[in-house]
Amino acid sequence: ARKQLLALGTCFAKVTHSGRIHLQITCLDFLAEYSQHKVWLKANAEMSFLYGNHVTKAGLGRITDAAPQYAGVVVYNLQNTPLGFGVLAHPTEKCKDLDPTANVVLHQADVGEYLR
Repeated sequence: ARKQLLALGTCFAKVTHSGRIHLQITCLDFLAEYSQHKVWLKANAEMSFLYGNHVTKAGLGRITDAAPQYAGVVVYNLQNTPLGFGVLAHPTEKCKDLDPTANVVLHQADVGEYLR
């Protein structure tokens, strides 16, 4: 079966030996187009996210309403350019009461991976 396997086009994800799917940054354009939950970063948190760090509440510019905990989100800068994607650590309603240093978005992938 492996000898007959053929790949064509853009690689969106990799399948691990345990059967899990790991999305790659190459699928960002398609995720950004169809995503329900979005997060916008302030300018001071943008570079930190591109270096692979999580997003804290202090770096959060805007967030879509009614996003549940552990929802997949696409991360944008304030100019609506997609920077990457991650997972919400807390639901939207709880983000208002968090400490400014608390993680809001857990980093998964970003466009800075092309440079690293």
